[in-house]
Amino acid sequence: MKLSIIVPVYNMAADNKLNFCLDSLVAQTITDYEIIAVDDASTDNSVEILRTYEAKYPEKIRVVAYSENKRQGGAKNEGLKVAKGEWIGFIDSDDWVTPDYYEKLLAKAEKTGADLVGCDYSLVNSHTFEVGRKAVNNTADQTGELDEEKHRKLILNPGSMVLKIYKHSVIKENNLDFPSGILYEDNCAGPLWSLYFKHFERVDEFLYFYYQHNTSTVHSVSIERCRDRVRAKKIFYEECKNRGFLEQYKEEIEYRMARFSYMTTLFSYMQGVKHPKLSFVKELRRSVTDYFPDFEKNPYYQSEVDPGEKRLVAMQGKSALLFYWYYRLQLLVRRIKSGR
Repeated sequence: MKLSIIVPVYNMAADNKLNFCLDSLVAQTITDYEIIAVDDASTDNSVEILRTYEAKYPEKIRVVAYSENKRQGGAKNEGLKVAKGEWIGFIDSDDWVTPDYYEKLLAKAEKTGADLVGCDYSLVNSHTFEVGRKAVNNTADQTGELDEEKHRKLILNPGSMVLKIYKHSVIKENNLDFPSGILYEDNCAGPLWSLYFKHFERVDEFLYFYYQHNTSTVHSVSIERCRDRVRAKKIFYEECKNRGFLEQYKEEIEYRMARFSYMTTLFSYMQGVKHPKLSFVKELRRSVTDYFPDFEKNPYYQSEVDPGEKRLVAMQGKSALLFYWYYRLQLLVRRIKSGR
């Protein structure tokens, strides 16, 4: 079999989201493929929808269902256990793709000999195949034969995993999988997996539709979600250490932990939670300093981080309490000025 498409599903029955995703997958122009839909203990009627599609398209769709919620990473792992394809693709169950999405990615792989192929995506807020706001997932300087320099660039910016197909043999030979039981599993798997592939190519088209709606993970902020983001980066660190990548790519790993485990999480938490906890603000700082106490000297940090953010980070390093109240005051002033 040429391709296995793994679809983790959790409570996507409403608003036709799951149906629209599956309809785009059964309409693919390739023929030698399977869709592995993994129901992650949904509490709505998602599994019933999946069973209906499985009965209608038995040659294409296989449903895996279980009663314990394992989050998206665990669901993807269950899909990988049964996947038969030479290539592996992932898709979020509220997104969809053009009919020739996988045909074009596989053709690029066949033409170039790549073991990893991606494309760009479009952000939309309705079920449509009209390209919305365009977003480039990876850059041209990350593609081709992957040497150490390109691997560094992919650690810093791996791009979304759902916008790629992966050679299955590379996944199996290197025991690659996802963190289970947490959100933001791709924050760990994406940069780590990229280190094992040797040739990356892109299809320079917007073939994937990313559906923006209020129940998306990226539109909700809570202390639990923030902790999951931190956990994902800690797992990434441990995986890199255990697999022998830590010393070779120390600066890139350090910067990813500083930027995404700490800074991105800190600012989204302070802005998105009504009553942020000072104790958690301190915890976020430790999420990077426990591993890299001198991260502010990192060359990527020095060159890439906005001066205003650097000042805030330095302020928190001196006094978490001062940072906490200063940041909250700035948010209050901003809201008053905007009339909210």
